[in-house]
Amino acid sequence: MHYQNILFDLDGTLTDPREGITRSIQYALAQLDIDEPDLTKLEPFIGPPLKQAFMQFYGFDEQTAWQAVEHYRERFKVTGLYENLLFEGIIDLLDLLREQGRTLFVATSKPTVFAKEIARHFAFDHHFTLIYGSELDGTRTDKVELIAHLLTEQGLNPAETLMIGDRKHDVIGGLRNGLDVAAVGYGFGSETELLAENPTYHFRTLAELRQAFERAEALASEASA
Repeated sequence: MHYQNILFDLDGTLTDPREGITRSIQYALAQLDIDEPDLTKLEPFIGPPLKQAFMQFYGFDEQTAWQAVEHYRERFKVTGLYENLLFEGIIDLLDLLREQGRTLFVATSKPTVFAKEIARHFAFDHHFTLIYGSELDGTRTDKVELIAHLLTEQGLNPAETLMIGDRKHDVIGGLRNGLDVAAVGYGFGSETELLAENPTYHFRTLAELRQAFERAEALASEASA
């Protein structure tokens, strides 16, 4: 874990957005006369780009999917983005990584305007050099495109950069840009989903992820002694 630059996914990696996202999806479906009382059925929406998720899970055409996204945002921007929780131990991990001198970024398919407000509201924005998300028109919702944009803008060396995320989109996005990827199992992607994409690392818990960085620091200290 020698990486100078660390890219974090947001939903399911830094925060647990389950309530806010599923209730906002439920609201969007209701505007289209679809009743879905079981919020657990809407958890697969956490992570992927929303338009594609509406098309995949409900068979919407592109126009209807965009209508659903707009309805989702009506609720999410007012209420849903605050129905969110930082995973226990995330702030300690971010503190550790900054103490180790690493440079941190957020790379999320969520629109940048929402991602920045979440980071501000939950007071972890200061840990990150910059927060990269998509545009409201759907630009850069694809993780491959988003990470490529981040690497180019920041002039980062892929060999010195690690992507951390909880869904296959994070693994695919990182690997296709030449990054090593740490898939984490405490979010919303199943172990089967994640391992099918052959991530560089797989950490089942946040504690395992932190321990990997602590071991790296200890080894570096021994080498320099």
